[in-house]
Amino acid sequence: MFYTVKVPWLIKKLYPSLTWEKPTKEKVLYLTFDDGPHPTATPFVLDQLAKYNAKATFFCIGKNVVDQTDIYKRILDEGHKTGNHTYNHLNGWKTSNEKYFENIFEAANYIDSDLFRPPYGRISKFQIKLLQESKENKYYSRPFKIIMWSVLSGDFDLELSPEKCLQYVLLNAKPGSIIVFHDSTKAWDRMRFALPKVLEHFSKQGYQFHSLQ
Repeated sequence: MFYTVKVPWLIKKLYPSLTWEKPTKEKVLYLTFDDGPHPTATPFVLDQLAKYNAKATFFCIGKNVVDQTDIYKRILDEGHKTGNHTYNHLNGWKTSNEKYFENIFEAANYIDSDLFRPPYGRISKFQIKLLQESKENKYYSRPFKIIMWSVLSGDFDLELSPEKCLQYVLLNAKPGSIIVFHDSTKAWDRMRFALPKVLEHFSKQGYQFHSLQ
């Protein structure tokens, strides 16, 4: 499986309107969690975040919100942010524009947020343009802020060891980094090992963990 832990500068330059990180010199990190809510992984994440008074952003799949409404409510009740991750985790490169936008809009019925992260990080320039338009159109009634990332934990990679997943984050995160974990079955073994250690390590260094706005 090929992926880059750190996003190459050329990719950021090709897509400058997307949010890759938050420019800051302050010791702040932005933890994000994709693909939930999940009945086991998401409560675990919330418990770990609470230990450090850390806030995060959860990019939720619409159908999972429908299935796990109590957990979704807990995310919000505990002061975290949520974002739209489509209703069925669609790949923008492999889905017609019509179907892609309708799926995002369907998820928006359950996820009240102007934040959007494309599943797999795959989205076309046309899709970006339409989602970022400020005027109302047939698909949605407000523009989205499209959130990408600067550090990928790799917790979704079944061939990656939990220790290596942790190392990816510890070695690459810096002030303003947007870090991706997943609250999902696939990522569970690596995420549950790495997340507590990430929180502990950076907290000891004086970092705070904020949600995205």
